[in-house]
Amino acid sequence: MFDLRPVAYVIGLLVSFLGVTMLFPLIVDIAEGRGAWPVFLESAIISILAGGLIALSSANGVKERLSLQQTFLLTTGVWVALPVFGAIPFVIGATEATIVDAYFEAMSGLTTTGSTVFSGLDDLPKGLLLWRGLLQWLGGIGIIVVAMVFLPELRVGGMQIFRSEAFDTMGKILPRATEISASISTIYVTITLICGLCYLVTGMNAFDATVHALTTVSTGGFSNYDASFGTFQGPAEYVASVFMILAALPFVRFVQMARGNRTAILYDSQVRAFLAIIVILVVVTVSILVTVFPHHPEQAIREALFNITSIMTGTGYASVDYMQWGPFLIAMFFFIGLIGGCAGSTACSVKVFRYQLLVASIKTQLRKIRSPNGIFTPRYEGRPVSEDVMSSVMSFFMFFLVILGMFAIALGMTGLDFITSISGAATALANIGPGLGDEIGPAGNFQNINDTAKWLLIFAMLMGRLELMAVLILFTVRFWRG
Repeated sequence: MFDLRPVAYVIGLLVSFLGVTMLFPLIVDIAEGRGAWPVFLESAIISILAGGLIALSSANGVKERLSLQQTFLLTTGVWVALPVFGAIPFVIGATEATIVDAYFEAMSGLTTTGSTVFSGLDDLPKGLLLWRGLLQWLGGIGIIVVAMVFLPELRVGGMQIFRSEAFDTMGKILPRATEISASISTIYVTITLICGLCYLVTGMNAFDATVHALTTVSTGGFSNYDASFGTFQGPAEYVASVFMILAALPFVRFVQMARGNRTAILYDSQVRAFLAIIVILVVVTVSILVTVFPHHPEQAIREALFNITSIMTGTGYASVDYMQWGPFLIAMFFFIGLIGGCAGSTACSVKVFRYQLLVASIKTQLRKIRSPNGIFTPRYEGRPVSEDVMSSVMSFFMFFLVILGMFAIALGMTGLDFITSISGAATALANIGPGLGDEIGPAGNFQNINDTAKWLLIFAMLMGRLELMAVLILFTVRFWRG
């Protein structure tokens, strides 16, 4: 049995840190004067003490180097443990949520999925609304670090292709995680502050601007209102679109730009492909909205850009009920959620680079068919792609489709209809937020879904955020035998 102390130590520290961040909504609740602040005082004490005790009891086992098994367990363990403590304010606070609802909301927040089980958001204490935003913001920066440090090291889903161009982390997980976190945090905080200021300029009040900046840059999508971003239709939609796009770009490129390489982001093929896809989808959607529906051109451009960007990046905001846009666009919204943003960003889903590698593999196979004796190798950004990378990417696609189907079937067996089951599985596994249909679509939420379905969706959110294999490997006998 491998040593669990280094894993427990890191998780304990992060739980304590989560408890410290609860002081921010506590201060907001005190300022609001509704008497809701004891909720976060109690939650903070529980989290800080529990995390501190876990860390102290495991401190004698801390090592600079983590084994492969420890790294896998840490990656998943953090995203399982933190929602437990992040859910406490929902249980004892104004929402008085059940355990499953509270854990669902916390998991949705930390995985930046954005699906919610709460209604009446407009009337909740500001502390709880800020807490939802903070969960997503912390989850956003957390997943960037995981994507840059852990997933390349673990060779998950082809992410090892980014190891050499980002940071060399081999064998030094914890020190490099600290270094990367420091570099990324500066960029992340800066973009969040600028986003919040831009929201203020569009007319949002300071609180709404703060929370929506947190959930925009994290591509999380939690809003302070049941109407989601429909409350702020107008210039704010353009601001949100710009910052959702920025958040869906590789953050390592922002670090490189800050260090003097001003053109780093322009030469990233992921970025060019991602932006091209958005432009094409917006043009198609605007054309349909203007010709089929009574939309003014500016309104069509604004709504198309905002909602397409929101779904493709996995943010999950909705400014309108796009379920009213006809079957073609409804189907299109389902599939664009399975594209996602760039690797190393806060965006979710399959990621653009995997589709690029899939296309490169198909091109290579076609060339081999035309010239059986030729030697052809898939290339990415001009570099040959190794066999293990291609194998990882193909395995990811296969697992994604199989697991999507399994979750859809399982959800259907709990009593959900077909559209709710398939779109619920997709939105959870791809960490998008809203699904399709009247119940979980952009005009609804997950409140009335049965508890069994909620647990299935929680597990799907976890698997999707950690790229499937990082979670699946924990269920193999060989992993635990070491």
